[in-house]
Amino acid sequence: MTTAFIDVDGAVSVSAHASIQIGGTAMNIESLIVWLIVGAIAGWLAGQVMKGGGFGLIGDIILGIVGALVAGWMLPQLGILIGGGILGAIINAFIGACIVLFVVRLIKLA
Repeated sequence: MTTAFIDVDGAVSVSAHASIQIGGTAMNIESLIVWLIVGAIAGWLAGQVMKGGGFGLIGDIILGIVGALVAGWMLPQLGILIGGGILGAIINAFIGACIVLFVVRLIKLA
């Protein structure tokens, strides 16, 4: 297995591990796949709950990942901690994706 390491300044190096490093943080292929699956599930659920349907596979994945980032920052600030594991990640990303959809739709109405 080969790993591509990409530094913030764009320098690329290769090693014999199955992971990707971006800006000093290593992510293996399995973690990347989990991020994509969690993002797709959370984005699809948010699209269904927030009345409007999904946004296609890529749109749902992007919505779910952005939602996970938003909720990962916002919920701890409010003192809300969701359990760990894949289910906790999906719930966290779902809450964040609903928040993102709500804000985007408010901006569209304005």
